[in-house]
Amino acid sequence: MLKVNGLSTYYGNIQELKNISMEVAEGEIITLIGANGAGKTTTLMSISGIVPPRQGEIFFLNKPIHTMSPDKIVSQGISQVPEGRRIFPYLTVAENLDMGAYLRSDTENIKKDMAYIWDLFPILSQRRHQAGGTLSGGEQQMLAISRALMARPRLLLLDEPSLGLAPLIVKQIFEIIKKINAENNTTIFLVEQNANMALKIAHRGYVMENGVITMSDSSRNLLCNEAVKKAYLGL
Repeated sequence: MLKVNGLSTYYGNIQELKNISMEVAEGEIITLIGANGAGKTTTLMSISGIVPPRQGEIFFLNKPIHTMSPDKIVSQGISQVPEGRRIFPYLTVAENLDMGAYLRSDTENIKKDMAYIWDLFPILSQRRHQAGGTLSGGEQQMLAISRALMARPRLLLLDEPSLGLAPLIVKQIFEIIKKINAENNTTIFLVEQNANMALKIAHRGYVMENGVITMSDSSRNLLCNEAVKKAYLGL
C-alpha cells in the first residue's frame, strides 16, 4: 500500500532522514520505534507532505505522492494524528469531527461515520457539545483519532498516541487502535516511544536511529531481539 524509497528529508541544511526505505502492506499495523530525535515524526511529516523530502520517492497505492500538497495527500486516503493531538480547542467535539470530514460531500456516510465514532468512544458522545480544549488528555487523544477517521482514511498515521497519558488510558487507546485495524481493515503506521506496547499490537516493526532505519523484522522477533530489549524495552 505504501512504499518509501531512498527518502532524505532536511530542515534547512540539517539532514533529518538519511536515505530511508520501508513498506506498509494493506491491512497491517506497522510501528516505527526509536529514541527522541531519531526522525520518527519527520518520517510521518514527509509521508503527509508537511515536510516534503528533498530526495527519494513515496508511493501510495502505486501513485507517487511525494510531490503532492498535504490536502491532496489526505484526499488520496492518508490521515495523520499528530503528536500532541492538535485538536481545535475552541470547537466542540462534534465540530472537530466535522472538520475531519472537510473534504467529503457524502452526507449520509458522514452521519454513519459519526455514529460509529460515538460507538467507538462513548465518552465523546457524552461530550459532543463540549469544547475540545476542556477534555482530558485521554479524551483529546480519542478526539484526535476520531477526527482523522472522519476522513475515511485507508492509511492512518499515528504519532505518539500514548504521550502524556496514564497507563490505563494508554491501554485503552491501544485496544482501540487494534479494533480500528480489525473492524475497518484500516492500515496503521504507528510511531511510538512506548516500544513494548507498540510491538505487542503491530505485525511488523522498524527501528530508527539518527535518521537511519537500522533494523526491520516481525514484531515478535523484535520483542525478542537482545539489542531492542536493551535499548527500547528496558530489559
